[in-house]
Amino acid sequence: MQILSENKKAYYDYEILEKFEAGLVLQGQEVKSIKGGHISLTGSYIVFRQEEPYLIGAKIPAWQPKNAPEDYNPERLRKLLLNEKEINRLLGKSNERGFSIIPLKVYTKNGRVKLEFGIARGKKKYDKKEKIKKREADREINRALSL
Repeated sequence: MQILSENKKAYYDYEILEKFEAGLVLQGQEVKSIKGGHISLTGSYIVFRQEEPYLIGAKIPAWQPKNAPEDYNPERLRKLLLNEKEINRLLGKSNERGFSIIPLKVYTKNGRVKLEFGIARGKKKYDKKEKIKKREADREINRALSL
């Protein structure tokens, strides 16, 4: 499993409650671009349109910009491939107040591009500050013990 892109900001802004894996419906040039590491997940999220999950806001530039079709859109909607049970569960959670579905990482598995995403709840500002204080306190403790 080779990780091609990771949304590190999601772990800072959200509390991840549950993780899922899905395939992506991509065009050929998008697959080459992703495998080359050219994908950005920052600011992207997953929504349901007509009870089908779609990835919105992920930027996948064309593999060869000069050879790209004229109507190529790097931020187009990309359908996720999930089974019906997972879709129903996610649809119910996404309608609940306070929950979001956020992409976490893109990786290859058996030659196929997969997306890991999670059901997340947004963190408050004081939660983020508390986590930073705890991390810095742990660093100071480790420095003191190593001397």
